[in-house]
This record gives sequence, C-alpha cells and structure tokens, in this order.
Amino acid sequence: MRLPLRWKQVVWDWNGTLIDDVRLCLDIINGLLQKYEKPQLTLEKYHEVFDFPIREYYRRIGFDSEKTPFEVVGTEFMHQYWQKWKSCPLHNGALHLAETLHAQGLKQSIISAAETRLLKSGVEHFNMSHLFDELLGLNHHYATSKEDLVVEFVATAKVAPDEIIFIGDTLHDYAVAQNAGIECILFSGGHHSLQKLKQCGAPVFETFDDIQTFFAQA
Repeated sequence: MRLPLRWKQVVWDWNGTLIDDVRLCLDIINGLLQKYEKPQLTLEKYHEVFDFPIREYYRRIGFDSEKTPFEVVGTEFMHQYWQKWKSCPLHNGALHLAETLHAQGLKQSIISAAETRLLKSGVEHFNMSHLFDELLGLNHHYATSKEDLVVEFVATAKVAPDEIIFIGDTLHDYAVAQNAGIECILFSGGHHSLQKLKQCGAPVFETFDDIQTFFAQA
C-alpha cells in the first residue's frame, strides 16, 4: 500500500473500533437490567439506544437516577467489564491496518472515553504499544465524552487539522471529530449500526479491508 499523503496523523477510537467488545457490553448491561428488573436489550435495540454521555444512555434504557444512581450501576458495569474484557478480540483486520499505517510512517494515537488505565491495559494486552504515540483516556470510568481530549489534541498537534483523520464506530465519534475540525471515517462493526452511522454522511465501512482500500486510494 502506498503512503496515503492526505494525512499525517491517524486518531483511533478504542472501544468498538479496535477492540470488539459490543457483545460483552450487551451481556453485562442485560445482566444489570435483569438484576434491576428492567426489560432486556436485543443487539438491534442496543445499537439504537447506545450513545454518549453514557449517563443518558442508562436513563434511556430504564434506569432512574433517583432510585439507582448512575454512579452505582455504572461502577457495577465497569467492575464486570474489568473482569471480562480480555475475552474480547480485536476486530478482524484492525491490527493489520494499524501495522500498515505505522509501517508507512503515519503517526497514530488512540483517544478514548475509556479510563486511561483500562485503555493502556488493553493496548499492552494486544502488544500494540509500539504502534501508537499517545494513548489518551479519561481519569474516571463514567465514559462522559472524549470531546475535550480530541479538541486539545488537534490544537497542540504538529500537523494541520486537515492532515488528521479520526477512525471511530459511533455518531459521537463523528460529532467529536467535526467539532475538532478533522475528517472522520466510521466502522459499522461496533456500537452503532450501519444504518445509524449512515445518517451523518461520513464514509462508513463494514470491514477493515474496506478501510485499508480507502487509505490506499486516498
């Protein structure tokens, strides 16, 4: 693959984009919904209602913050996630694309709404640390938003905004990239469905082979 000269910096999302953790998240949230006697989610419904900030997503699926504070159920979720995330693989082709871009000289970073400690553990677990210059996450586990992280990253980057591209899997990723003034492409194998992602008008890809082709033809 030739060097994609349009960009010098790739910014990746982590959950749902690189790591395939959708089924795990669905299983954990359904366990909590069962515990608190609330309706279960199908994968289709999950794709429909999942969004940021996570606090609002919990409200939409039936949690009353006065009866069950978000801090309580959110901590329960993350306790289980920490126990089980190593069962999740990377998405097929994601590592190959990251390795290819690295070999071609592009700088790569991960900016995530995950807690920084969890993000670093994941990247180390998959032996990917050498591929990324920066790993930027939150200092808590409530997955509020990575918007400020992306804005600050772009503002201090040594390349122009039009030389940065963001790879994500949700409409939130697209909104964050738009707010920061950078290009965004989306992968439909994560936390939002193909149909939902197509609403925003950004390029949407169903496989990482397709994303690799996109870079090769850019």
